[in-house]
Amino acid sequence: MAAAAPTLKARALRLLARRDYTRQELAQRLAPHAADAAELEAVLDECVRRGWLNEARAVEAHLRRRAAQRGSARLQAELRERGVRDDDLLASVALQLRASEAERAQAAWARRFGVAPRDAAERARQLRFLLARGFAPELARRVVPAVAADGPAGHGADEAA
Repeated sequence: MAAAAPTLKARALRLLARRDYTRQELAQRLAPHAADAAELEAVLDECVRRGWLNEARAVEAHLRRRAAQRGSARLQAELRERGVRDDDLLASVALQLRASEAERAQAAWARRFGVAPRDAAERARQLRFLLARGFAPELARRVVPAVAADGPAGHGADEAA
């Protein structure tokens, strides 16, 4: 005899036991198993009411996982993709991220490179690394050191950037 399929609520609890989700993320994962939209909304509302589904907690967990490697712009875009629409929550996240942006950019650069670039092309590569992770251009220019003056013989260390 085949086992009965888990209920929508049981699926939601199983997902929420692993990690925190935003309402939109949980809805996307549960939608294929829901009989209709009303059932899905009822389960989501119950999860919120009981405190199992908490948007602020999901945002904090996401920031803990990703903030050390990403800039404010990238993190905020990721949160919007995850369905965070609360303007007050996004504003508080922006303030929190801005306060530590320079330290996080410096740490990300040091983890990846740690030494001054040898030439302008290497500096451009290091700058692109930080920009791709959502750090502000002016901050990336401050973090990445100027081209090292002790370049190879015959290849002057002129900086084109």
